[in-house]
Amino acid sequence: MTDSTTRALRLGTRRSKLAMAQSGQVAEAVRALTGRPVELVEITTYGDTSREHLAQIGGTGVFVSALRDALLAGEIDFAVHSLKDLPTTQPEDLTLAAIPVREDPRDALIARDGLTFEQLTADENKVARIGTGSPRRMAQLNAWARSLGRRVETVPIRGNIDTRIGFVEKGELDAVVLAAAGLTRIGRIDEATQLLSPDVVLPAPGQGALAIECAAVNADLAARLAELDDPDTRAAVTAERSLLAALEAGCSAPVGALADLKRDEQAVTELHLRGVVGTTDGSTLVQMSTTGHVPASPDDAATPLNMGRELAAEMLAKGAAGLMGERAL
Repeated sequence: MTDSTTRALRLGTRRSKLAMAQSGQVAEAVRALTGRPVELVEITTYGDTSREHLAQIGGTGVFVSALRDALLAGEIDFAVHSLKDLPTTQPEDLTLAAIPVREDPRDALIARDGLTFEQLTADENKVARIGTGSPRRMAQLNAWARSLGRRVETVPIRGNIDTRIGFVEKGELDAVVLAAAGLTRIGRIDEATQLLSPDVVLPAPGQGALAIECAAVNADLAARLAELDDPDTRAAVTAERSLLAALEAGCSAPVGALADLKRDEQAVTELHLRGVVGTTDGSTLVQMSTTGHVPASPDDAATPLNMGRELAAEMLAKGAAGLMGERAL
């Protein structure tokens, strides 16, 4: 009989190249931490099999529910998610054990001929076609083009990273926009022709961060996994996701958010949270920001939670609710 402290830990992951890469990185960290072998268990989610655009199938939780079902059924010991795919409400029977150090949260442009967004839009006689499955990116890319006195055509696309980059390589699109973190994790960040500044395109709440989740009853494992948690990343994404939750918007809504940690020579001192909501044509954006103190301890989630809620309330007062289309009920 295998000792429960030496048997292989089963890590549930989606089957995509990106999911396997980021789960593999977490598996290595857990092996080093616990001294136990870790095996990847591939699980297909509804979001992987549906051919509809994410905005049509609701977005929230479509890549997550099958993994969570496997956790609760005891088929896997823990799961790795892209944090931006997680619904903002955490089930009581599951524990978000760790949010490791965040990768670059920015969006990346991969354009034909090595072009930047400004270069793509420079020709007033040609409208650049830019692919993305995200209403959030559509809203901000269209608004950016308007600010330059130009316009772009945002084209809804789906598929894995290879498929999306392929649209540019085949000449079907002038560019696509992807998360820089995903490109970095599969070793393709060098193909980005421009990393998009958050000053013009705010990322999705939690973008670039991973979530390591296990069943709440598995307290010993949760405690070990918690050693992989990064308090600064957790504070930042808590503020971003609190904003999203208070806007009552799912992860397919046109909402962007980023919390930056301000440092002095000794420590992190301030949390600066920016949020944006917009119409997908970019004609109207509500953009606001706030600054607060960094939590004094990892157990203090109240500060970032309140920052997100307060900024959301200000954005709603400025008309954000009317820009999001359908809102979660």
